[in-house]
Amino acid sequence: MSSPTCRAACANIADANARAGAARHDEGDKNMNITVYLGASVGNDPAFLPAVRQLGTWIGRSGHALVYGGSKSGLMGALADSVLDAGGHVTGVEPSFFIEAEFQHEGIDDLIVTSDMAGRKAKMIELGDAFIAFPGGTGTLEEIAEVMSAVSLGHLSTPCILYNLNGYYNDLKALLEHMIDKGLSSPRRQQGIYFAEDLHEIASIIGS
Repeated sequence: MSSPTCRAACANIADANARAGAARHDEGDKNMNITVYLGASVGNDPAFLPAVRQLGTWIGRSGHALVYGGSKSGLMGALADSVLDAGGHVTGVEPSFFIEAEFQHEGIDDLIVTSDMAGRKAKMIELGDAFIAFPGGTGTLEEIAEVMSAVSLGHLSTPCILYNLNGYYNDLKALLEHMIDKGLSSPRRQQGIYFAEDLHEIASIIGS
């Protein structure tokens, strides 16, 4: 049986979507909705938590808004808390089965409930003006790969940034270069895909 929280959230999907739509910045506004992909666990690298908190503080203080996976746990929760503490707006996007398990962050500004993971990914792309993959697992890789593909096809013209903290995405960077070497991709196709070593580089790419 689903919890009261799940029933309430799932009964108000349309309202949540409408409210989240209002969270989008007006066209031409220098502030952005920044979609961040990352894990609901903290990992075992002591650099992760300080870096994700620094990222969240920057998003909030810069006047940007966060779009993320909606969880209260791990790196996701730490990121959302940091944005909120810095005065920023946070929109979470979660499939209904995560709401049923009560993974959602209760303190964020807006929560969008989707029917499945595919809907979640589509909504997070729809809302984003820039995309960042923090170090994460297979789910993070799947999500940022979809953005990378859309950028490659010209369907998105927004920055797609892999936060290469302590070389986390070095192997993926090498794989993309290998694709070019083998003639299966090209520098033009990979335009708009960035590997940033630190927050300073991320801010420079996004333009604030």
